[in-house]
This record gives sequence, C-alpha cells and structure tokens, in this order.
Amino acid sequence: MTTWDDAFSTTAELTHAMSDSALLRGMLVFEAALAKAQAEAGLASPEAATLIADVCARLPLDEPALFAAGAKSATLALPLVKRLTEAVRERDPAAAAWVHFGATSQDVLDTALVLQLDRALDLIEADLMRLASACARLAQKHRSTAMLGRTLLQPATPIVFGLKAAQWLAAAADCLVRLRACARRALVVQFGGATGTLASLGAASAEIAALVNRSLTPARGRREARAALPWHTRRGDLIALTAEFGIATGVCAKIARDVSLMMQFEVSEAMEPAEAGRGASSAMPHKRNPVRCLVALSAGLRAPQLVAALMAGMAQEHERALGGWQAESAVLPELVKLCGGATAAMADTLEGLVVDEARMRANLDSLRGLPMTEMVALALAQKVGREAAHESVERAARKTAAGKVSLAEALRQEALVTAHLSDAEIERLLDPASAQGATQTFIDLALERWEQARAG
Repeated sequence: MTTWDDAFSTTAELTHAMSDSALLRGMLVFEAALAKAQAEAGLASPEAATLIADVCARLPLDEPALFAAGAKSATLALPLVKRLTEAVRERDPAAAAWVHFGATSQDVLDTALVLQLDRALDLIEADLMRLASACARLAQKHRSTAMLGRTLLQPATPIVFGLKAAQWLAAAADCLVRLRACARRALVVQFGGATGTLASLGAASAEIAALVNRSLTPARGRREARAALPWHTRRGDLIALTAEFGIATGVCAKIARDVSLMMQFEVSEAMEPAEAGRGASSAMPHKRNPVRCLVALSAGLRAPQLVAALMAGMAQEHERALGGWQAESAVLPELVKLCGGATAAMADTLEGLVVDEARMRANLDSLRGLPMTEMVALALAQKVGREAAHESVERAARKTAAGKVSLAEALRQEALVTAHLSDAEIERLLDPASAQGATQTFIDLALERWEQARAG
C-alpha cells in the first residue's frame, strides 16, 4: 500500500522497487537460483530444482502473516522458507529437502536487497541522465545570458546562467560516475551459509557459490559475475553506495535551492514548469509554489541522517550482526526512495524550466553597475595599488548604494579614478561581458565531463 510519504517524496516505480513485496519476490528469486545451482553442481536433481523454481515463481504470499511470523524470529527468511518448503513438499516431498539447502537467512535477505537496489539504480540512473541532459541544454543555450552572481545571498560579480547550469551538470555527471563505480562493488550476491564458510555444501561449495552469483548477475554489466566473497558483516561497499545516494540527493537539493530562490516572485528569473493544480495555494490564488523543488529540498534534509544511521551500524559483531544489519532494512529503502524522488523531481523541473532572460538582465541592471566594482578596482589597482583603488571604488559604490547616482557617474566623481581610467575604460569595465573570465572554458569542461559520464 502506497503511503502519503511515498506519494509525496518518491515515484511509484521506486515505491514498488523498494517495497516489502519486491523484497519477498527477490528472496524467492534467490531460492530458485540456489536450487538450480545445486542441480548444476550435481547435488540436487534437475527435477527438484525445476520444481523449486516453478513454485518460487508462482507462490502466493500472505504478507501480513509472514510479517507476524517473522517478527518472532527477527527475520523474514524463516517464515518465507517455511512457506516455500511446504508448497514444494505438497508436490514432491523429496524435492523439499533441497529448499534453502546450505544457505542462511542473511544470504537470502542480502541478495534480495541487491536485486532491489539493482532495479532502483536503473530508475535513478535514468532520471540522473534526464537531469544532466537538461542541464547540458541549459548550459549551451545560455552561454551568454548575463545574470547576477550571488554570494552569501548578496549580489556579486555577474555570471552567465549557462555557467550555473554547467555547475549543476558537472555535479550530476559526477554522481552518475560514482554511483556506477560503487554499484559494481556493492551489488554482489551474498552466499556464505551460517558463518561465511559454506561448510554445509562441502567440496561443491565454491562451485555453487559461483553458479548462484552468475545466474543472478544481469547481462547489462552493472554487476560483475566474479567469485563472491561473503560480506555478512563487511558492509563497507554497501554503505559507500548508500553514501552516494545521499550525495546525489544533496546535489538535487542544491539545484532545487537555486531554482527556488530564482523563482521567488520578486526575483522571477526562472520558474518550474506549469501544470494544472501543481504549486497552487489553498488560500492565495496568485501563488505558484516551487513544489518540485520542495520535494528535493525535503529529501536533502532527511538523507544525511539516514546515511549516518547506516554508517553507525557498521560495527557489526563477529559473523552476524545483532541490530546493525537489521537496522538497514528500514533505513536503506527510505534513503533510496528519497534519492530517486529528488532526482525525478529535479529532472522534471529542469526539462521544463522557464528561463526569463530579460528579468535576469533587468535584475542585474537594477543595481546600476554595483556588481562590477571588483573589475574596476582590479583595473585601478594595477595603476595605484590595491588599497588605494579599493578605497576609491568603495566610496563610489556607497554613493550608488545610497541611490544617488549610477556607479559610472560616481566613479567619474573620484579624482583617483579619472586620473587613471578614461570614460571608455570605465564603460568597458562596467560591461558584464568584461567579467566573463574563463566562463566559456568552464562550460566546455562541464559538457566534456558529461559526455564522458554518458559514454561510461
């Protein structure tokens, strides 16, 4: 059942991928793969393996009953394996002996989690690709769209909107690269038996482990079909992946913060795409709230605590954890759903972002040259020294800030300025185009980084 939080904070596809139902079905996928591997290794008969796999594919599940039974043993594996064994026994008592043979509860649960994360990453990667592609289009289109740079929430030297989008792009591309790298290490089948030795399978243990891992490794290449060293209490690779989910959520929240500030009515430089009923106010008909940004910002506030909880559980006891591993089952799905919800929300936002170039320029021009004080001061400093130049330009800036004159006029009232800078030089230095610096190179670097990430 979809909760309000799921409806608000994530997508229907991720809600399903990280659901208890998907976990249970993943557990049955593991049990089917285990039976088939035992048959290939010559332990179980092919008929028994086929029967077990067929039952796994068709088994109806009473989730409330399984949850109630699992609470008593603190693991869902026990009641599920019992239910599976009973269903197999009804068709062939001999085949039932091979259900879950040689495995432990954590094997089936961790592997089911890996299968869930694999599907969730498909969804998150697709939205990250959408997000980055939208950033790339904005960076290209707005290479020359001048706007205020803002530092500490105050007007700073001008930038172009394309550079802001390029910074978003670089962050999204980096997330994609790191998520893929962490997934290759973390999404490994768990199969070690009671204490990570697979002693119950004897001489066939290594072969069966390899067969299970190979059969559950997708052909598309995210996970490698390599020998799977059990990781029951070695959670580093998994936690590194969860940290990347947290970082990706933070990247989306940063973009959401920028867009929501630009969307303030008195700023009005950009707007989320319009949609009937989205962003409406129950009291004020004029409002158009940044609700997609709200989703990402809310996720950005929640994600760090979830990552911290997962990291806190890494000090796991001996060969099976008491509490640390179990805590992951609630925390990790929430984190993944928040990450996916934030990514989808910001991909939707940037794909339809309404950019008001004229308002960007108007907001810049409304300050009557003040954002260009650094450029003037630097040019003057080359002739009279930094301190004297700074004092002279600062006096002019105070007059402009007081609403008396434009910065150009105020500068012409400064004897030190007029002694060393001509009217033409002052006009050139007050043109936002003079503050470009390495902007175009930086945009190109971000686009290049995205091309590499997309190809990888």
